Amino acid sequence: MTARREAAGAAADGAAAMAPADLAERIASIASHRKAIDVRVLDLRGIVSYTDFFVICSGNTERQTRAIHEAIYRELKDSESLLPRRVEGDGEARWILLDYLDCVAHVFTPDARDYYRLEQLWGEAPARAVG
Repeated sequence: MTARREAAGAAADGAAAMAPADLAERIASIASHRKAIDVRVLDLRGIVSYTDFFVICSGNTERQTRAIHEAIYRELKDSESLLPRRVEGDGEARWILLDYLDCVAHVFTPDARDYYRLEQLWGEAPARAVG
């Protein structure tokens, strides 16, 4: 458990039940099952202090990004009693961020992903494709 999670008291919301790497894999799997495209897991341990993993994926449309976001949110809530600390961008649905402290999920439309280029920004982080 990272110091960030301990400081946030995440054990109360169920986050302590899943290791960060397992959480990243689970989010990537949920996104893949919702037909997300270009799913990638970036290992940021030792690079940044605010999270351990990014899961980055795209939906073809804003409607699909919303569906991917909703699937991640619902499945983690129902199966792990895990809620994100915060969610941003779900209104517009071009870039939806779900912050699970040790893992942050980014669900983009293709245009938004091309614009923000997170994979290039964190190019030194070990990354792998999923699905």
